[in-house]
Amino acid sequence: MKNTPKYGDEIDRWEETMYLYESALKTMTMKAEMMNDEFVHRYRYNPIEHIKSRLKSADSIVRKLKQDGYDVTIENMNTKLSDIAGVRIICSFTSDIYQIAEMIRGQEDITVLYVKDYIRHPKPNGYKSYHMVISLPVYLSDGRKDVKVEVQIRSVGMDFWASLEHKITYKFEGCAPKALLQDLKACADIVDMLDNKMYFLNEAILAIAEEQKRAKEQEECESTEEEAKENEIKVKEAGEKETKEEFREKGTKENGYNEIQDNEIQDNEIQENEIQENKIQENKIQENRTEG
Repeated sequence: MKNTPKYGDEIDRWEETMYLYESALKTMTMKAEMMNDEFVHRYRYNPIEHIKSRLKSADSIVRKLKQDGYDVTIENMNTKLSDIAGVRIICSFTSDIYQIAEMIRGQEDITVLYVKDYIRHPKPNGYKSYHMVISLPVYLSDGRKDVKVEVQIRSVGMDFWASLEHKITYKFEGCAPKALLQDLKACADIVDMLDNKMYFLNEAILAIAEEQKRAKEQEECESTEEEAKENEIKVKEAGEKETKEEFREKGTKENGYNEIQDNEIQDNEIQENEIQENKIQENKIQENRTEG
């Protein structure tokens, strides 16, 4: 595209970089939505309750680079930070989290750079979540750019605790009272217990539903077999009835034929008798003539 100006000619590098992250954010959000739609279409089940996305502000990026001891440059921004673009996927249950993570890992155009599993290894304050830093392509007029996105996958309970914990501790700027932190950790344990309880309740419900489905299928199968037997009996009875009617019809035809034969024989006998009587009368007439 010869007439298209290059980004560096008209657009600040900062805006170009943020545009890339924003595009990557949209792409990852769309992928998550499509994964959920596929589950609904194939399995009539949606593992994802909702999806959140956010792009770090310029102030947050500058503050983060300075906190980590880096100069505020575009290069450091791209290489040292992994959470400029972030997507949060909220799932119903813990089992859904790992299933979604595997689906993301299986996408051909996604490269998983690293994973932090805070579910199996929670933070000391009780924080739980599954973090993936991935790289995915963004296609521009001058070619492909690979952009990093942080994906956080949590249950509803984990997200509830993390959101409130952040609001509470943010007010203390990292210096919250020890008693408060202990209470937050206790709440995290309660949320974890609730997550597990809801998971096992859901499994029990699914098991009952499956058992009811099998019982219904068995009942329908037995009903179908019974109907088949009844139909078989009806067919057999109809066949026997038809056979009897055929025999009756055949018998009627045979009887009619025999009656015709009997009538013919009787007619023949009558004719023979008449002939005999006529001969006798003729003989008598002749004898009388001779005597006369």
